[in-house]
Amino acid sequence: MLGNHVKKTRKMNQKVSVPFMLLGILFNVCLIAANLLETKVIQIGPLTVTAGLLVFPISYIINDCMTEVWGYRKARLIIWTGFAMNFMVVGLGLIAVAIPAAPFWTGAAHFNFVFGLAPRIAVASMAAFLVGSFLNAYVMSRMKLSSGGRHFSLRAIWSTVVGETGDSLIFFPIAFAGLIALPELLKLMALQIVLKTLYEVIVLPVTIRVVKTIKRIEKIDTYDENISYNILRIKDI
Repeated sequence: MLGNHVKKTRKMNQKVSVPFMLLGILFNVCLIAANLLETKVIQIGPLTVTAGLLVFPISYIINDCMTEVWGYRKARLIIWTGFAMNFMVVGLGLIAVAIPAAPFWTGAAHFNFVFGLAPRIAVASMAAFLVGSFLNAYVMSRMKLSSGGRHFSLRAIWSTVVGETGDSLIFFPIAFAGLIALPELLKLMALQIVLKTLYEVIVLPVTIRVVKTIKRIEKIDTYDENISYNILRIKDI
C-alpha cells in the first residue's frame, strides 16, 4: 500500500497545470519570435538595437515566474523545450532556404534574409540562450533559498543581470568576433545587458502580480531544497 501511495505521489508531482502549460507555450513563442526579429535593426531614440529586444526579455521574466512558482526542475524542462523548438525552427528555415524557389515567386531574397540564419549566428544564439537561461534559473532558485522566499524583486533583477550577462558574453563574441571592433563589441554587449535589465525593472510590477496570482491558483510555492542543478537531468521534474 505504501509503495502504491509513493508512486501515486510521484505521478501527481510530475503533472503540469494549465498555467504552467500556457507560460511554457509563451516562453517558446518568445524565443522563436526573438530569433526572427533579430534580423531587423531598429532605432529607439539615440540607441540602435535589434528588434529582438522587444520580446526576448519576456523569456527571462517567464523564467523567473516558473522558477519562483514551480522550482528549478520545471524551469529546466521548459528551457530545454524552448531550445528544442528553436532548433527545429532554425533547422526548418535553413532547409526551406536550401530548396529552390518557384520561378514566378519574387520573395526569395527577403525570405532567405530572414530565415537563412548563418550557422555562426545560429550556434551563438543557441549556446547563449542555454547559458543565460540556466544561469537565470539557478540564481533565482538559490537566492530564494538563501532569503527564505523574501525579496522577490531583488531576486528577479539580479537573476536577469547574471543571465543576460552570460547570454551576451557567449553570443556577441561568437557571432561578431572579427566583424566588429572589440571596443564597439564591448559597448554593444553592455548596452544589451543594461536595456534588457531595465526592461525587467519596468515590467516588475506586472511580474509580481502574475507570480502572486499563479501561486494563489496553483496553491504552490516551491523551494528547491536537496535538488540537482545538473542541466541534463531533464526527466527529474
